[in-house]
Amino acid sequence: MILFALPWAYLLVAFGFIYLPVGTLVLFSFQDGSLPVPPFNGPSIRWYADILGDDDLTGALANSLLMAFGASLVAVTLGFLAAYGLARHALPGSVFLRGLLIAPLMVSYLIVGLGLLIVITRAGLGLSLVTAAIGHVVINLPIAFAIIYASMGAQQQNAERAARDLGASEARVIGLVTVPMLMPAIAAAFFLSVTLSWDEFIIAFLLTRFDVTLPVEIWSMLRSGLSPRLNAIGSLVFLVSVSAVLILELFVFRRRR
Repeated sequence: MILFALPWAYLLVAFGFIYLPVGTLVLFSFQDGSLPVPPFNGPSIRWYADILGDDDLTGALANSLLMAFGASLVAVTLGFLAAYGLARHALPGSVFLRGLLIAPLMVSYLIVGLGLLIVITRAGLGLSLVTAAIGHVVINLPIAFAIIYASMGAQQQNAERAARDLGASEARVIGLVTVPMLMPAIAAAFFLSVTLSWDEFIIAFLLTRFDVTLPVEIWSMLRSGLSPRLNAIGSLVFLVSVSAVLILELFVFRRRR
């Protein structure tokens, strides 16, 4: 009996350790008072109404969504093309090229952001959401490439050969055979990139100026102290991240199984 209960006890402790801070964040986002600390006074949705009526916050939220989806789309597209080229063609130095593509995963976001800041400044480009999106493409491209490249096996290659034997052009092979067969991996790479880009702070802080993202706006609010508004914003960010994971599970992984 004890041996049977130990795994469940371990799971409860592990999940409690992971989700207790999030649960506390969500709970005190409904605090009716002005401080997100016990005792709990509520529930109230006044802070959600407050942040949704704040133009700066809603603008930062829109910027984060736009940059997350745009940068992820570019990163996944480039990652797919790189994975297809290296998996389907014998290129000289392909091992070196794969290592070069994955290398940014081992570099701190701070180093990547500072390097891009120097390059962009030297090039005379102004800091904006576009420059921050470029930084997010740099950090998400290796992840997208690794996920898609790992999914390219003999099954897809045989289907591509069959399509070519039936007279399909290379573009039709990629569009009608390769992409549909790799769609679970492509979707996984896209949603993971969106999740990472959505709440990334360092690169967004270094490479934006006036049109900031939500994490940068939250950081500026933190300088004035804790507030239930921050809890409400954090709860919305958590909701978006969980929604992305649930969509991925319901419409990609479950259909694949």
